[in-house]
Amino acid sequence: MVGRYCRMEALDPARHSAALYDAFRLDTAGLDWTYLPYGPFADAVSFRSWLDGVAVGDDPLFYTILDEGDTAVGVASYLRIFPDIGSIEVGHIHYSPTLQRSRAATEAMYLMMRRAFDELGYRRYEWKCDSLNSPSRRAADRLGFVYEGTFRQATLYKGRNRDTAWYSIIDTEWPAVRGAFEKWLDPGNFDDSGAQRTRLRG
Repeated sequence: MVGRYCRMEALDPARHSAALYDAFRLDTAGLDWTYLPYGPFADAVSFRSWLDGVAVGDDPLFYTILDEGDTAVGVASYLRIFPDIGSIEVGHIHYSPTLQRSRAATEAMYLMMRRAFDELGYRRYEWKCDSLNSPSRRAADRLGFVYEGTFRQATLYKGRNRDTAWYSIIDTEWPAVRGAFEKWLDPGNFDDSGAQRTRLRG
């Protein structure tokens, strides 16, 4: 999946592990792993072992996000993939500090949506997160997802309860969401300092 500001390719631990580990280590406190069921990792060896495990699966199906300099700076996946009913979820999103709040960060989500709806013909695109994860909930709203409700005591991870907030975009909503993305991602939407002229949503 190729965009203006990033590209995405299938996760390849042999090629991506070192750069991803270095990028994720910029989060020195490890706080970006708080709402993921794994991490932070003690060293490059344990991180590589985790990548080796997730890279071989097809649900979740992991991708590496590479910036304009072709450096691996984040990961995301498709999961809960049900082509027979046309439903797919995006998740396991982990952005390094260098990727966060960038054009590439937004474009990566657009590229994954576009493939799901326009290329693969899905009719429902899901986003789920811990109800306490305020940054994820704000991101879902900004990216055009519709809040559907919260599943209470949905699971346990890292020794604590998770109430799961559910969001989705459906195929009839996608054209408007796609148009908003394309308008926001246009280079003309950014001034000489790189600041956005118009927000993606709201």
